[in-house]
Amino acid sequence: MNQLDWNQLKAFLETADTGSLSAAARKLGLTQPTLSRQVAAIERQMGVTLFERVGKSMSLTPTGLELLEHARAMGAAAEALALAATGRSQAVGGVVSVSATDAVAAHLLPPMVRRLREQEPGIAIEVIASNALSDLLRREADIAIRHVKPEQPDLIARLIREASASFYASEDWVRIHGHPRNAEDAAHLAFVGADRSGQYLSYLRQHGLPLSEGNFSCYAEHSVASWSLVRQGMGIGAMMDEIARETPGVVRVLDDVPRVHFPIWLVSHRELRTSRRIRVVFEALAQGLA
Repeated sequence: MNQLDWNQLKAFLETADTGSLSAAARKLGLTQPTLSRQVAAIERQMGVTLFERVGKSMSLTPTGLELLEHARAMGAAAEALALAATGRSQAVGGVVSVSATDAVAAHLLPPMVRRLREQEPGIAIEVIASNALSDLLRREADIAIRHVKPEQPDLIARLIREASASFYASEDWVRIHGHPRNAEDAAHLAFVGADRSGQYLSYLRQHGLPLSEGNFSCYAEHSVASWSLVRQGMGIGAMMDEIARETPGVVRVLDDVPRVHFPIWLVSHRELRTSRRIRVVFEALAQGLA
């Protein structure tokens, strides 16, 4: 058997992990026909059948299951090699990916990216707006801005500062409904919800607000969309204070309700911190976020 093609091996691994050609193609940034050809190619090259189609799903054959762990070991070795190579690079140039929540990515990161580009024109920043915790170990991002401290021993994290968030409404909404000051004032007012599972409602109740599902005029899972609904007068919503201060047409309400405090962590992989371009971006973000 000739040497395996790394792209074909990744196609095998992602299809096995996701159980779907379409999901694996999205993960790898490929079209489904391209991924399907890569899976077929590795099966031909190895002379075995790795998958069986079950409806729209791809199920591993016994042979595929047996070879999966060997493929994962090869994938882990390749990722470790890429990390080590990136870590040894001293060139101040190339792409650095930064993951952050959608609100931070939309409001706080752009001026930092602009300043960094002026200082280091050889570096291009890829902004990944995601409320999920990006897997730095698998290189989904080079640097992550998080609100919880990571537990993985291979990651290093720097606590930048404590941030705060408060409740806000649009100026037009306040003119119509008045300016609520305390938790009791909020009991019969409209709020913009974050989810329909009850998790956000539970959090608001724990924060001392006597609310029910009936208080939500609308829902938006992502902070940027939620903030837009607040600005349109759909009700009260929470936002980081520094973002709200830069947003025209909104007013802080529920002034007597305590602010929400949360940490801002800057996280990277240990190997990547030895890369000059990663280190330059890391320090620039640390300064900007502080």
